[in-house]
Amino acid sequence: MTIEELLNNKTIKPKEKTETISKWLLDGSMPTDELIAFAEKLKDAAKATCIEAIEYATKQNPKIADETVFSFVTKTLTEKAPRVKWESAKVIGNTAHLFTNKLDEAIKKSFS
Repeated sequence: MTIEELLNNKTIKPKEKTETISKWLLDGSMPTDELIAFAEKLKDAAKATCIEAIEYATKQNPKIADETVFSFVTKTLTEKAPRVKWESAKVIGNTAHLFTNKLDEAIKKSFS
């Protein structure tokens, strides 16, 4: 099953979608940069689900987040959708200790 098929499947509950994507991230079957490239094109609800999956995965293993992930979630802090901002902030919280030199930008964007 592809991520697009997963997100478009109406029979799968949102929480299950999030858990599936985060499992793919944790087991390495989906690279984070592939998820980000896909998520950037999505509408707010689906994008938030992808970011929530990153949040769930980084809670278990923060080191799966690289600079691309951190830059993506920092950028999405300025979006209008509250859930996108909330999940992005949680990813930043999970990974802040890995990107201490990039926290100033995240803090500035959180107040934008």
